[in-house]
Amino acid sequence: MTEEKKRSQWFVVHVLAGLEQKVCDNLVKRIKTEEMSDFVYEVLLPTERVSEVKRGKKTETTRKFFPGYLIVNMWLFDDQSQLVDRTWYFIKDTVGVIGFAGTKDRPIPMRDSEVQALLSQVREREEHVTPKISFSIGETVKVADGPFESQSGVVEEIDPERGKLRVSVSIFGRSTLVDLEYWQVERA
Repeated sequence: MTEEKKRSQWFVVHVLAGLEQKVCDNLVKRIKTEEMSDFVYEVLLPTERVSEVKRGKKTETTRKFFPGYLIVNMWLFDDQSQLVDRTWYFIKDTVGVIGFAGTKDRPIPMRDSEVQALLSQVREREEHVTPKISFSIGETVKVADGPFESQSGVVEEIDPERGKLRVSVSIFGRSTLVDLEYWQVERA
């Protein structure tokens, strides 16, 4: 089997939720110590940076695309479509790994188009910070804090840089524009 064919096999590995980073780090460490770099090429935990503004302060956190899953590039099937035992047991015996996406005894590799879409999405989201909560213009929201608490309104403008919304709220039968921060509103 050519090296290119070996490296074209990508799989989704199901891991314990909340331990994705720990399992990812453990796999990367074990690849080096157990000399598995000829079998397991890359371990990905797709994440994105998200920002939110609370009480006027902007904070950034990391959010997982697929909680409970890792994407792994490895040589798992040989020319005769038989499992490569060394790779199979290396992954299965890793603490925190539940199994592979697919059937119980037969993992299903990702299609090339899926892999390319995922990798481009990961690269794109590494560069940009997205708001944790996203609103759209025309969306109905409920004010959760401040003088207009429990009033419903319609989002008229969005300022993601400052984490603010301009919401049209009905006061005494008249529509009034109010500037609110993301944390002051919730979806209606």
